[in-house]
Amino acid sequence: MGLLLALAVAAVTAATVWSVAAKIWWFPAPISALARMFDDHFMFTTILCGFFLVLGQVLLIFVILRGSRNRSEPGMRWVWVMMLTMVLLDASLSLGADRIWHEQMIEPAAGDALRIEVTAQQFVWNIRYPGPDGRFGRTSPRLVNDAGGNPLGIDPADPASADDIVTPILVVPRGRPVEVLLRSKDVMHSFFVRELRIKQDAVPGMLIHVKLQADRLGTYEIPCAELCGLAHHRMRGYLEVVEPESFERRLRE
Repeated sequence: MGLLLALAVAAVTAATVWSVAAKIWWFPAPISALARMFDDHFMFTTILCGFFLVLGQVLLIFVILRGSRNRSEPGMRWVWVMMLTMVLLDASLSLGADRIWHEQMIEPAAGDALRIEVTAQQFVWNIRYPGPDGRFGRTSPRLVNDAGGNPLGIDPADPASADDIVTPILVVPRGRPVEVLLRSKDVMHSFFVRELRIKQDAVPGMLIHVKLQADRLGTYEIPCAELCGLAHHRMRGYLEVVEPESFERRLRE
């Protein structure tokens, strides 16, 4: 019976290691420096934890085959040592991840960052650019009119709003830092770009700052990653990364 249990543990361990090493379900290619930092830390964590997983399972198989039920046996002592070591490693890895978290969530955006407002609502993303003057126009809930083409309630009486641009597609220039001002009109949504490794909830009544800087041209999906109603599955926007010259031309157009 002990031999069968040891073989079962070995088989499950081998299948687990293979499923991760083969990368059957894996992340899409990163398109930013922060995303690559995230991937490097994730891979380091996976390899380290995988090593200790295999080592711990080998010790477990050793204990099973030995048939020892005495906690004073050397095999069991090693199992407890392994468990304590894994707890300490988990704490150290969490501290290592703080650097990535701090860079993304705590450090302010660069001074030359392009500021773009992203407002979520059931079931679309509204993207607003400040226009050539660099200032967002005033908004008011009383002016919100989806049918009339004013989903954000932009006040036409404010001169700063005359050149504001509202679009369903988030277009950013390659290599330029961007500060997204994230809002929600109704319920909680979640701004998610897999290739940037960014996922941030949009909470009603809150203004949340999200930094990004894409360095690879292309079009990437922005699904809502928070269940937000019956048509949640249809709430998809797109991030388009273009050359700086193309970005400026599109703004003028």
